[in-house]
Amino acid sequence: MIRIGLVGVGKIAHDQHIPAIAGDPRFELVAAASRSKPDLGGIPVFHDIETMLAEGPELDAVALCTPPQARRETALAALRAGKHVFLEKPPGATVSEVAELAAVAREHGVVLFTSWHSRFAAGVPQAKAWLASRQVRKLAIEWREDVRRWHPGQTWIWQAGGMGVFDPAINALSILTEIMPTEVFVTDARLQVPENVQSPIAGSVAMTTLGGAEITADLDFLQTGPQTWDITAWADDGVLKLSLGGAELTVDGVAVEVGKNREYPGLYDRFAGLVARGESEVDVRPLTLVADAFLVGVRESVEAFIE
Repeated sequence: MIRIGLVGVGKIAHDQHIPAIAGDPRFELVAAASRSKPDLGGIPVFHDIETMLAEGPELDAVALCTPPQARRETALAALRAGKHVFLEKPPGATVSEVAELAAVAREHGVVLFTSWHSRFAAGVPQAKAWLASRQVRKLAIEWREDVRRWHPGQTWIWQAGGMGVFDPAINALSILTEIMPTEVFVTDARLQVPENVQSPIAGSVAMTTLGGAEITADLDFLQTGPQTWDITAWADDGVLKLSLGGAELTVDGVAVEVGKNREYPGLYDRFAGLVARGESEVDVRPLTLVADAFLVGVRESVEAFIE
């Protein structure tokens, strides 16, 4: 039994983490830390992680669901207290801070897990297997959703370090770096930034591989109506498409049976295995692609975003 504490009890914690923990017999949620002090049915809730660690019940692990800007200090407190740490995506506000966390985890002999939930979408493993033996010539990402629907009131997304449209788009990049048989590199980006915030609301990213595959990402945080989370790959002998964020898979237009979508249960299954083996899993490739897009991206100021 892994006794786990949850830090940051917002929408993602309520929607995904708490049900996934409750559904896995290897975990027991024994404490939480949240300034909102939600009612978790008898589970003690503390104001911050420091108080939870000092005054709460004994913990083996901590899952961090705070915004990325606040992640570093919280993760350091848990690691230095000898707790295994599960990082909600994105794992940090910068690439270098995740390297620091990995070093601290090694120093204290605990597990660090940079979780990427979209990699556990039902169609992703079969997409990876199909592409593994093929030459990818072109790949297109279309990731367009309504920020007002999925992130209501989450002002941290628009602040420096919040990533804007890349907060959802990094899910696509996590799938991309999982299924591509070769490494991916950013070559260009165009970022549309509302005049009253710090992070982009839409944009495009151009990428490539050592083999010269053309990869594009079309990103939008203002799409109303049906939402679009698609990845299409053109290989030497067919076309593969992941839809609904990886939940559905087609090859040459024919649906492939992929089973039930179990993203967060899959994450906690992986975390339990890592803890049992004493192994960390730290992958910053999706975050690196975002950082590179910000480095080379041409910024265009657009009208203010008003929720």
